[in-house]
Amino acid sequence: MVSIFFTSIRQTMWARAVILFIGVVFHYQQALAVDTYMAEFMIESNATMYVSGALSAIKQIATPNTIVTIELLELTAECQIVGNASTCNCSSAYIWSNDVCGNFQCCNDSYCNANISHYPALCIPKVKVRLNGTVQVRLTINQIDTIKKQLTDGFKQLHGFGCLNVSGPRDDGQIVDFKVDLSVIFLTDTLAKIIADLEPTVGKIAVETSGLVSIQYPMDTVKFSSTPTLNCRFEEKANGSWNWKLLKGNKTFDLNTGSSITVSFPNETPSNYTTVQILKLSGNWAGIYKCGFSKGSIVHAASAELKVALLPDKITMTSDPLTVDCQDAAPHVTVTATIDNSTEQYTVTWFYQNNLQTTNLQTQTVPPAGIAYTTEIYINCSPSSSPHVVTVNFKNQMDENKIASITIPVIYAQDKNQACPEENNVWPKTPKGVTVTIRKCEVNRVGYKERTCKGPEWMQVLDNCVNEQLNKVVNAAADFKEGLGATLQVAIQIFSDLKNSMVADSVADLSASINVLDIMSRASETITLDNSILDAFLDAASNMLNNSWKAVNKTLEYDMSSKYLTSIEGLVNNIKMNTSDGNDTPNIQLQLCNVQNSTSCNNIVFDVEVILALSSGIVKIVGVKNLADKLNISKFSSYMFPSIVVSATLQNSNDSIIDIKLDFPINQSMAQDSKILCVFWNTTLNEWSEEGCKWKKSVNNRSYCECTHLTSFSVLMSKFPVTLLFLDEITYVGLGVSICSLLIFLIIEALVWSAVVKSNLSHFRHTALVNISLCLLLADCSFLAACISSNKTSTWCLILTVTRQFFFLAMFCWMLCLSIMLLHQLIFIFHPLRKRVYLLLSPILGYICPALIVSATYVYYKYIGKPYHDTETCWLTYEGLLKGSIHAFILPVWTIVLMNLFSMGVVIMTLLKSTVSDGSKADEKEAAKSIMKVMVFLTPVFGVTWVLGFCVYLIDIKAPMGALMHYAFTIINSFQGLFILLTGCFAEKRVRDEVLKLFLAGAPTTKGKSESIKNLTKSTSNN
Repeated sequence: MVSIFFTSIRQTMWARAVILFIGVVFHYQQALAVDTYMAEFMIESNATMYVSGALSAIKQIATPNTIVTIELLELTAECQIVGNASTCNCSSAYIWSNDVCGNFQCCNDSYCNANISHYPALCIPKVKVRLNGTVQVRLTINQIDTIKKQLTDGFKQLHGFGCLNVSGPRDDGQIVDFKVDLSVIFLTDTLAKIIADLEPTVGKIAVETSGLVSIQYPMDTVKFSSTPTLNCRFEEKANGSWNWKLLKGNKTFDLNTGSSITVSFPNETPSNYTTVQILKLSGNWAGIYKCGFSKGSIVHAASAELKVALLPDKITMTSDPLTVDCQDAAPHVTVTATIDNSTEQYTVTWFYQNNLQTTNLQTQTVPPAGIAYTTEIYINCSPSSSPHVVTVNFKNQMDENKIASITIPVIYAQDKNQACPEENNVWPKTPKGVTVTIRKCEVNRVGYKERTCKGPEWMQVLDNCVNEQLNKVVNAAADFKEGLGATLQVAIQIFSDLKNSMVADSVADLSASINVLDIMSRASETITLDNSILDAFLDAASNMLNNSWKAVNKTLEYDMSSKYLTSIEGLVNNIKMNTSDGNDTPNIQLQLCNVQNSTSCNNIVFDVEVILALSSGIVKIVGVKNLADKLNISKFSSYMFPSIVVSATLQNSNDSIIDIKLDFPINQSMAQDSKILCVFWNTTLNEWSEEGCKWKKSVNNRSYCECTHLTSFSVLMSKFPVTLLFLDEITYVGLGVSICSLLIFLIIEALVWSAVVKSNLSHFRHTALVNISLCLLLADCSFLAACISSNKTSTWCLILTVTRQFFFLAMFCWMLCLSIMLLHQLIFIFHPLRKRVYLLLSPILGYICPALIVSATYVYYKYIGKPYHDTETCWLTYEGLLKGSIHAFILPVWTIVLMNLFSMGVVIMTLLKSTVSDGSKADEKEAAKSIMKVMVFLTPVFGVTWVLGFCVYLIDIKAPMGALMHYAFTIINSFQGLFILLTGCFAEKRVRDEVLKLFLAGAPTTKGKSESIKNLTKSTSNN
């Protein structure tokens, strides 16, 4: 008896014509790409020849769910049954099924003696399955035959094994390649077990199969404007991962979801299919697509070629010459359209002012990989307001078109006087208002240069020639964004190449580099990036801030800086981070904080402390240096920025209410009287904004900002101090009066010196007063020079700082000399101070000590690399408590002031003591008057009014008491010269008498004791 099997219907017919249908469905998608239904007939052997004829009449079979059409009728297997004995074999195009092979050990093309005639689907169609593998060899090169035998013995275990071929070795004898041909689909776990058994003796094995995964794709050429879809399916239900690759020539690109392509995978596990849809078809997407299902070292792959009716992705239009002068005879121009090499046979047509051009058409190849189409156009020089436009049209095999055009600038006779002249044989004569583009750059640079004729003068050249290697990075980033080669490794390589490709001080390179950041930022919205990219990304971004940003105009610089900040913030926001110890570069610092259980996050970047409380999530804080001054500050033109911009973003957080605190370090010496604003960068308006941010307080050199949203933050400080009404005027008037008063005082002292200086004590006193006045005069002049000069050079500013510090310190040191002299006279009554000692020590204390302090301060700050002075105010710096060069002035001054206050106290106590001893009320009144005179006379010359300066530093000018202290300090100290004139000169009777004698020649002078000296101290009353 013979069994006959048909791929469409398998029927079993007994000799008694009993018909039995067995409904079994098998899916061989890879082999037939359709569902195959089988039915079985068992018939007597001599009836075989009639089966084909009988079944050929059956065209369709109706089932409850569908209608089955018979398309193929073949003999699949024959079984000869004699009694209980059975012998079966498959036809030549078929092989035993995996079930028969596994259950009855009937495999490959062998005969089967088991009684299997009743078994459904005995034989299945042979399919072409190939294994391409590599082995990392553990044996020596001369043992290739041994390797081949071991591999053959191992893979023979696969049902449908055909042959195995070995090639190699390669890579210094470490790699051996092999191929295995099979004719039956197998399970991945079966292959994995065979590989696991082979690896201990052979070496590490990696295998890629073909024939197990099916791919569906457009077989015909697709239109350039279409959105084709490719699908891959793997019938086996197995856990693994899918990937897509595009093969273009000798290059292979991994595919990922981007702006031009969507790669999707099923949500269920295990997943057995994947889809690619091209959203924006271009020449980039023509090639061989390869999908792969990976599990361990096994990859099941399938590939297909997508044929595209191409159109040029880019058409570059040029003309020679660049402009046309109608004064030339028969003016004409050669127009060229250059595209990349293409396999598409285009139909190219040219138009000039909408008229078809059919003559002088040429085509030639352009190195390194381009095709140039040219035409010669004769220009119509009749004056016209219509532009001279030349258009080219490329048509592909599916009648799709792509058009490009160029406008030819024409100089008419009446416009020649307004045209820009030819320059350096580079820029041609050009009509007014036209921008000329030259597509020629220096060696190893690509791009173009353009220049606008303002008429009849040229504007500056805009250089858009980019480093050739950097241009490749830009193209790689553009491909990455589209989804071509979009992997972490490629992203890291892009940022590494970006860092190495920049050229210092090139605006075009800087702009191109920022474009790379912008492209990668937008790409990261759809393509997953993780921590591994941070080092390369931050190094490249930080490197950009080391270069000059001197753009052609401020608008371009503002656009570049805004795009830079937005790109940095976007990349940091989109990069998936889990843990990080922080990333530090010279200009960018990144800190990560993983928040759990409603804890607070506290991070510091570039000395800016950021505090953020939230329930859960990851806080990413980025600090950027050397950027704030490059951003658009037109809205806050009267403010200046620190060098730090801080950006904060959240990951995996659902908090709807945000409260972030930022603690910025600021220049306290400038911030004390300045208005401070907390701002954020508005990416919509590309400007700073105060919305949602408030400045809270300023304590210990810190500015605290609170904001209710997350973005990029900074602080603004007014360039000029917050001034009180008429405060500057009072200062200038007071200084003017003081300078005049001090000049008068010095003149008077010179005129009356010989008449009033009659003793050692008077000599000591007047010497100190003259030096105090001289130092204060020079200090006030330096102060005025620093305030009035608008264009101060750095050297001039340094000189003014040094002179101010020196002369003010010298003034206080001479005040100290006067104080010490008075104190000595009161305490050591019987041991008067000798003139020689005083004249030796007072210049040392008065001039040498201040000079040493100033020199030491300058050398110290030069040595430690910190600024000695502020170039804006031409005064010493203040950075915080006991920080800054200002303390080299404050500490000596306060020390002298305290000593002078002590001396005043001793004088007052002496007067009080004498009053107590006398005991009369009249003497008490006289003592009170004396004390008042002491305080009035000694306060200016002892510098006691400078105590108010301490209050000015402590109290904010914007507070009510701060305003009062500022007015008091300004009035008293700016008029200090006048007070010295009044108390040191006119308050002394002897000096008054001598002055009157000079003005009233011959008038008698009253001889006697100086009342002022008498009231000041008994020891000096008779001098």
